[in-house]
Amino acid sequence: MVARTPQRVLIGRSAELDRLVGVLDAAAAGLAGVALVGGDAGIGKTRIVTELCDLGQRRGFVTLTGQCAELGDALPYLPLADALRGAADADGPVGPAVTARPALRRLLPGDEAGPAEETTGGLAQQRLFGSVLDMLSEVAGRQPVLFVFEDLHWADRSTRDLLVFLTRMLQRERVCLVGTYRTDDLHRRHPLRPVLAELRRLPLVTSVELPPLADDDMAEYLATLDRYGEGPAGAVAGRGLTTVIERAGGNPFFAEELLAAGAERARLPGTLADLLLARVETLSDTARQVLRVAAVAGRRVGHDLLRDATGLGDLPLEDALREIVSRRLLTAGSDGYTFRHALLQEAVYDDLLPGERTRLHTAFAALLAERGGAPAELAHHHLAGHDLPGALRASVEAGRLAAGLGAPAEAHRHFERALEVWDQVPEAERLAGESRARIALASAAAAAAGGDYHRAAEQVRRLRREASDPVLIAETGERLSYYLADAGADEAEAIEAAREAVEIAPHSPLRARALATYARALSRQYRFEEGAATASKALEVAQATGARDAEASALVSLALIEEEFGSSVEHAVDLLTRATRRPSGDLSIDLRARFNLARIHYENGALAVAAGITEDGVRLAGETGLTWSTFGTDLRFLHYLVHYADGDWDTAERLAGGFGVRVGTRAEAQLSSFALFVEVGRGRAGADERLRWLSRFWSDALISYMARGMAAEQALWRGDPRTALDHVNAIVAALEPFDPSLIRIAATGLWALADLGRTGEPCDDLLRRARWAAENGPNGPRARLGPEGLAWLARAEAEWHRAHGTADPEVWRRATEAFGFGFVYEEARSRWRLAESLLRTGDRAAARAEWERAVRVAAELEARPFLEALRAVGTRAGFPDPTASTPTTTLTASPAAYDGDAREMTTGEPPGAAREPGRLSALTAREREVLAHVADGLANREIGERLFISQKTVSVHVSNILAKLGVTSRTQAAAVALQEGLSPGAAGGNTV
Repeated sequence: MVARTPQRVLIGRSAELDRLVGVLDAAAAGLAGVALVGGDAGIGKTRIVTELCDLGQRRGFVTLTGQCAELGDALPYLPLADALRGAADADGPVGPAVTARPALRRLLPGDEAGPAEETTGGLAQQRLFGSVLDMLSEVAGRQPVLFVFEDLHWADRSTRDLLVFLTRMLQRERVCLVGTYRTDDLHRRHPLRPVLAELRRLPLVTSVELPPLADDDMAEYLATLDRYGEGPAGAVAGRGLTTVIERAGGNPFFAEELLAAGAERARLPGTLADLLLARVETLSDTARQVLRVAAVAGRRVGHDLLRDATGLGDLPLEDALREIVSRRLLTAGSDGYTFRHALLQEAVYDDLLPGERTRLHTAFAALLAERGGAPAELAHHHLAGHDLPGALRASVEAGRLAAGLGAPAEAHRHFERALEVWDQVPEAERLAGESRARIALASAAAAAAGGDYHRAAEQVRRLRREASDPVLIAETGERLSYYLADAGADEAEAIEAAREAVEIAPHSPLRARALATYARALSRQYRFEEGAATASKALEVAQATGARDAEASALVSLALIEEEFGSSVEHAVDLLTRATRRPSGDLSIDLRARFNLARIHYENGALAVAAGITEDGVRLAGETGLTWSTFGTDLRFLHYLVHYADGDWDTAERLAGGFGVRVGTRAEAQLSSFALFVEVGRGRAGADERLRWLSRFWSDALISYMARGMAAEQALWRGDPRTALDHVNAIVAALEPFDPSLIRIAATGLWALADLGRTGEPCDDLLRRARWAAENGPNGPRARLGPEGLAWLARAEAEWHRAHGTADPEVWRRATEAFGFGFVYEEARSRWRLAESLLRTGDRAAARAEWERAVRVAAELEARPFLEALRAVGTRAGFPDPTASTPTTTLTASPAAYDGDAREMTTGEPPGAAREPGRLSALTAREREVLAHVADGLANREIGERLFISQKTVSVHVSNILAKLGVTSRTQAAAVALQEGLSPGAAGGNTV
């Protein structure tokens, strides 16, 4: 952490500090926050953040501070490593949490990852990001955390990505992130600009811009410096402070330098650089040379390294440093020195002569090489010293190290730098330890791991054109196919490249991988027969050559093809079980195999088995730091879905606590959308905010299906079937006709149409789509449909009948039984409609039994919207609530008074019915209920639904009403009802 000068008082920044303290206080209370502090160089960003750190420490915060450096784009995660290095004390609050995570230990000096922890590229980055998030969460569970990233304008891409990731993922943790940056350095194409724009859109981000100090504040500041002896204000006072204040332009650092220069010179320098160098010129020759050497090292330099670089003895060096520190040009730390401000280091460095600069960089490169310095730093000094052989060797080593640390963008940069100088270096292959082709392949892999698949593919294409070695051609063809598939690019080129790789690859692990990639490319084009044959061959070659990763990949591919087109789900399960039996050497493949094994069990109704596999997979992802990897995330949402289905909603909701609401990427949005199942089911207010964030991703078919599907259900519970239907139609338009997801969404749409009372083509079209998707896959008839798919098809059929008024109990009984494989909520929802249909047929005893079972499930799940709908049914039917502490008061006669529609049609009157005087006295109680709904403008079908009687029974009642009232039309009957005081809606009815 930057040391605070105790005597200084923070002046002119109270409003900005208050905003930062607000973020700090919110974090202490359990709402994570991010503050971005911007301003010109020297404006006081470090000063205000130092004040915030002091406040945080006094309030019990653990403070972590990491400094970016000007060569930070070459040094991945420099501020993270800096912060952890300063906090890794085993007895401190952070040390144990860091050492327990291999991905974080690798950032500490002297630590080496064991073979089990070695991952590279994107997987390593996912592991590191997850480890940082977990570490912060663990520490924040004991003490709130303040993590400062200084000078983000110099941050490497991986650090920028980490900051975005943490900003999106941190929610209820007691963590406050603060980043500082120079606004005057952010040119139009600066890589930090889009990051800041993205972060500022998030609600937990507070942006604080430090403006220039007002003249009065500046005068007070300069007076304070003079009062505490930190600036020779007296020397300037004779000429007045006005000139200094005017020249400083509200910049505190500039003002201090002007003040100091004015004490030493009769005339103030014209530019800031001249001003800073004027301070340097007042040093002795030895001190001035020491400062110049320090400037070549960077913002900070260790004492021993500086001593060896200057060649001075201990006493002369100490005298020079004492002089420099006393002039407040460097500040002394525990093991070295830091330029008081980055602007000063830049000015001193820029003032060096070209030959002087080259000589000093060469000296630092030699000294760092002796000390085992960071390869990225070595590469920087070698290049600046024009030592191309040294730069090539160090760049290759830096690339490998960056890939292992999970910084693919920086790895790609280093490999590319090595390739740029390759042709200028004699014996380049010996220095690099690998051929140029291998370095190019590593560079392409790093680009792909960083998400730039198009760059990776182009790099491999170029290498493939230049290659003459058949093995290299095969390898580049396999990689090209893989990258094109990941990029969603030319499928034909991907298939052709993989096919050629298979043809020329020798019998080796390379051939096994080429076959596996070829099978993948064929399957993506729905050429499943060829894909299955190719995957079988890949499995055979992989087993023969010991390529465990290709073997596991082939087993997964075969299982997925078998699941879709084979004759036995059990065979697909067996293939995936084999894939998970032992580690493949590729954690991504291991997690993929577990996810698909659990998914097949889930979709085939084996919920308990699926729960065990997902728990195992989530545990493996957590232990390896891959919770946020692609399949780590997939396992988490499947774990959630299993508990949503089996009725353990409390566990599901707890798991969804880690599904971010403020999403910014497709992966985050996909995970977030699953949380809606329980949120909508329980009527949580937070579902609205989640849907607002997810609406930005509705162009993505999967996220639209999940999020808009649940938005449709929410609208239906709120009595808005038209909005629900809008969501359904949008989803249907985006899905392929053979996608089985259509079945569920068609059932939801039919629910909406039934509530709207719409029949005809809209209903027929949705049912037709559901049936077609159930029967057909992308290449013809579907081999099978799992129990959940069959259950949703039964629901769609039943809703179609409900829309047409022909839903007898059997169609709803089939839907209820279809969900009986363990899908607790959906079974109960089908039972709700079964109870209604039983009421319409007059079987009140059976209706009550089904209704009570549904009520108990809804109450246990705390499914409030569903429970309210059930209670409304119970109120109208006269059923006491089995979950209420006291019997429910009903507005109708006791259940025993009813024998159903048949009795009404026979006697015309339910037993015990009272009569009203006047023209309505001739009507039975049921006829008065029907008349009230007629006056309300409802059609016979709608009246039947509300009163749980058939449409035919309603028609009989209406005919009797017209005859008894002596009128010839429904309109006349409604007029009589109004004249007699029977208001529309007086009879109530089912409004669910």
